[in-house]
Amino acid sequence: MTIDYTGLYINGDWTPSSGSNVIDVISPTTEQQIGSVPEATQSDVDDAVEAARAAFDGPDGWGSWAPSRRAEVLGRFADELESRAEETSSRVSSQNGMPIQLARQFEGGFPPVLLRYFGDMAAKQEDEIRPGMLGGSTLVTRSPIGVVGAITPWNVPQAITFLKLAPALAAGCTVVLKPSPETVLDAFLMAEAAIAAGMPAGVLNIVPGGRELGAYLVSHPGIDKVSFTGSTAAGKSIARTCGEMLRPVTLELGGKSAAVVLDDADLAANIESFFAATLLNNGQICWLGTRVLAPRSRYAETVDTITDLAKGLKIGDPLSDDTQIGPLVSSRQRDRVEGYIEKGKGDGGRITTGGARPGSMDTGWFVEPTVFADVQTGHTIAQEEIFGPVLAVIPYDDEAEAVKIANHSDYGLGGSIWTADPDRGAQFARRIASGTVGINGYVNDPTAPFGGIKNSGIGRELGPEGLASYQQLKSIYLDVR
Repeated sequence: MTIDYTGLYINGDWTPSSGSNVIDVISPTTEQQIGSVPEATQSDVDDAVEAARAAFDGPDGWGSWAPSRRAEVLGRFADELESRAEETSSRVSSQNGMPIQLARQFEGGFPPVLLRYFGDMAAKQEDEIRPGMLGGSTLVTRSPIGVVGAITPWNVPQAITFLKLAPALAAGCTVVLKPSPETVLDAFLMAEAAIAAGMPAGVLNIVPGGRELGAYLVSHPGIDKVSFTGSTAAGKSIARTCGEMLRPVTLELGGKSAAVVLDDADLAANIESFFAATLLNNGQICWLGTRVLAPRSRYAETVDTITDLAKGLKIGDPLSDDTQIGPLVSSRQRDRVEGYIEKGKGDGGRITTGGARPGSMDTGWFVEPTVFADVQTGHTIAQEEIFGPVLAVIPYDDEAEAVKIANHSDYGLGGSIWTADPDRGAQFARRIASGTVGINGYVNDPTAPFGGIKNSGIGRELGPEGLASYQQLKSIYLDVR
């Protein structure tokens, strides 16, 4: 049985699309269709933006509500999402190959946490009075930016969606969301939760489609801010459009992060955390440390440890509880990863495990977890984002060289340091050019700003900074003489 929708979620209800095209959702495991939704048109985007504007500006507009009142709605939204958490997790795994145990954490569990966190933060936020230097004082107020155009990817669709939705809605913004066509069934289930929670009409609207529709949303004159997660190439195009329009934009883009193993590290004792920081979600997460830097004095040992890890991972149906590596999201993505494996071999890298499709899988877009040794920092697989279960292990002589190699990248999103001395790791992390770095692991905590530098993006999500990115500041000068 397939999951099929006949309408788009616009202005608080299911609305027929103005076009006739349909997005067919294909399982990366069975290669069979598992559902469908209408593909939105530019006219549908116009309707969604108009609904979002009316919901924001109306007589009882969402932007004018007391933050505590908005928090109550977000709390109900969180409750409804929790009641659908298992179905959400199953839909995501079925669409993109994410192992179900991970989907339960990221896709089922994280969104309600973010809704409550940002709703509570906004409800407690107060205006600020600052004493002036010239004799008076200033009242600093915060107000919602307005209508947000949010564009999300397929790899962690619900968690990334709520990196945007939770702070935007808590701040008082209304949202037009364009999910990736690969993962739309979870977005429509989220719409069902919004309806059940009593979300006011027009506050959230969902218009699935491809790149062209995303470009139309970004350039729409009714949008006040854009928030995008995706490729660096697409992010640069969005940045150009927003720059021309002087439109605020948050960009969370690609990564090629370094996992730096220091000479005192006990990698085997932290192997589960190392897996989560390097190969999680079949290698399809932008902050993963896919460049592993190992001291030359312990290089062979480190390669062996990582190779044993990759060899021991359970490959299989993402809906099975014991699966650690599922299929890649699409045949095109598998072709891309296999192309990089060939480039790695052509540059002189040595495959210690993997490098092929698992022989035990008759269907599905699977690639074995692959480890390359003897990789140099100039090799293609050490510089370009692969977005699959492929690790490149690069040797270094001393800490100075490790820092140089780690920072020799166009990206700067994530990273991790592996050491027996956390203080040493923290000091080393300060020298890494990246927006985020973990010590003996990597976790995006809701309280901490997340985002990248260089080709990894602009702006921050999560933490108070995530809420602030959807607010405008106004200074009201008091006691002026």
